[in-house]
Amino acid sequence: MVTIMTTETAIMSANAQDGFLNETDEFAFLLEEVPRVLRKTFDESIAQFGLSRTQWRTLAYLIKTEGMTQTELANCLELERATIGLTIDHLEKLRFVERRSAEGDRRVWRIFLRPKVIDIIPQLRKEANAVYKKMFKGVSNADVAIIRTAMEKWLGI
Repeated sequence: MVTIMTTETAIMSANAQDGFLNETDEFAFLLEEVPRVLRKTFDESIAQFGLSRTQWRTLAYLIKTEGMTQTELANCLELERATIGLTIDHLEKLRFVERRSAEGDRRVWRIFLRPKVIDIIPQLRKEANAVYKKMFKGVSNADVAIIRTAMEKWLGI
């Protein structure tokens, strides 16, 4: 279907757009774009390990606190329990983690790192650093500090 815009319709459309988007809207859109680009860049960087960003983040939490339950991981990552279950399934297939039943409750699974993933942690760190370096190219430490301070204020941290 072809839509033909009359002069009157074009003027009405332009008038509707005038003043609708302001600088704050444009800034908010820009803020939303940053994590999208970061996710995409990060996913491309760690694909060589067979990992997605969510799987990398799961490993990061386990490196920090090994033996977390699936529910604890789901809460930290703000994911549904089914999603974290699939994530852990994939990490198990890669032989990066293993599930162990929790003492006293066989329904609860704790997740532990396996030697294979421990061996690649330095490579994962290197990839993460390369992504961050690319993302922050041309941005000074002072600029980062200002942005961080503003974000912490917005989040009430």
